[in-house]
Amino acid sequence: MVKDSLAPGLKTVRSVTVDKGRTIDFMGDDLRVYATPDLVRDIERTCRDYLLEHLDGGEDTVGMRVEIDHTGATLLGMSVEIAAEVIAVEGRRVTFAVTATDPVEKVAEARHVRFVVDVAKTAERLTAKAQKVTAQA
Repeated sequence: MVKDSLAPGLKTVRSVTVDKGRTIDFMGDDLRVYATPDLVRDIERTCRDYLLEHLDGGEDTVGMRVEIDHTGATLLGMSVEIAAEVIAVEGRRVTFAVTATDPVEKVAEARHVRFVVDVAKTAERLTAKAQKVTAQA
C-alpha cells in the first residue's frame, strides 16, 4: 500500500539529455528535436522512480493517463529538467503535475496518473489473460 510519506506537494526533479535516440528523424538530421513519445516516456520514468521510494516491497506502479502539451522544441544535445509534483493521492491512484524545461524555455506541461499495483497479483492476472489468448487461437 502507498506509504503515508507520499502526500500532495511532494516534488522530484530529473535532468535528461536529449540524445539522438530521443529525437525525431523524419525532418532530417539537421532538424532533430526531442520527440513527444520520448518526452512522455521520460515523464513516466521520472514519476515511477519517485514513487518507488514510497512503496512497499513487491509493489510497483503502472501509468494510467498522460495529458501533455508539448509546446517547445528541444534540440539534440540539450538538457531538459523534468519537474513533477504530487497533486493528489487517492488510494492507489497518484496524480502528478509535470513541467519540462530546457535552458531556453518551458517545453511541456503534463498531468500524469499512475496506479500502485501488487507485482505478484499483476503477474497472475497477466498469466490468466495470456492463457485466454492461447485458448482462443
